[in-house]
Amino acid sequence: MPKRQRLTFQISYRPFQACPFGYAGILLPMQSRWLMMLALAGLLCLAPDDKPKTFVERLPGTTVQFEMVEIPSGVIEMPDPESPGKILRVPIKRFWIGKTEVSWDEYGTYAFNREIAEQEKQRGADAIAKPSKPYGAIDRGYGYEGNPAIGMTYAAAQRYCEWLSRMTGRKYRLPTEAEWEYACRAGVLKREPLPVEQLQKIAWYRDNSNNKPQPVGKKEPNAWGLHDMLGNVMEWCQGLDGKPIACGGSFKDPAEKVHPGARERQTPDWNMTDPQYPKSRWWLSDAPFVGFRVVCEE
Repeated sequence: MPKRQRLTFQISYRPFQACPFGYAGILLPMQSRWLMMLALAGLLCLAPDDKPKTFVERLPGTTVQFEMVEIPSGVIEMPDPESPGKILRVPIKRFWIGKTEVSWDEYGTYAFNREIAEQEKQRGADAIAKPSKPYGAIDRGYGYEGNPAIGMTYAAAQRYCEWLSRMTGRKYRLPTEAEWEYACRAGVLKREPLPVEQLQKIAWYRDNSNNKPQPVGKKEPNAWGLHDMLGNVMEWCQGLDGKPIACGGSFKDPAEKVHPGARERQTPDWNMTDPQYPKSRWWLSDAPFVGFRVVCEE
């Protein structure tokens, strides 16, 4: 009789990547190509070693491009802003989100580039209003190339998304608050402040930013491949209550205020030194700490 062949198996766990149940395990036969699924203290699902899916978006008529990352569907639990102590379970559909915050290279193409008028006209993007010039330096003296676009109002960020949608033929918009936090936590982080040793690796904040925004994508990404979800600049989102909210903390904040649950609402101080009356609907003269990233539905 032929000898029986003994198969050995190795089970490993890694943070949730593509598995909608929160954590994933892989069952790999040492001497077989078969992939199997187990039930072990709950359901384990296969999590491929592949990196998250991405695509590169290119702005017509320019050399400007940026990368989008696929975020799987799931559910996130968040405090109800209208009922203290109540927890909401918010379902999240699959979507794509910017790998980094929108940079001046991208936003400036919309706001200031007049050499792509023909491409805009062909795509109907010329119908989207463009920002007036801000009061003071556009980049607030922090630098332009590679840096996050800063100081725009929530409405201005929305107009950019509308323009981008016309230019590319895809549906772009700002993230919802739930989508943003879901992508930020990436199946791994909690809402609370992180240990400083961990935060230093992924975020720019008061103690390491030299009190200014830094070029996008220089810190380590989170578990889903997204850079600067925490710190650098707060990011405009549509709040759970439907109102604008800025998420994640910024370069000006101490470590304890830079975390997935960090939120701020716009106040009059954000536009205090703008001498115009009425105040600009495009720019926040005193908010160089706020920017945004985009979501693509398909």
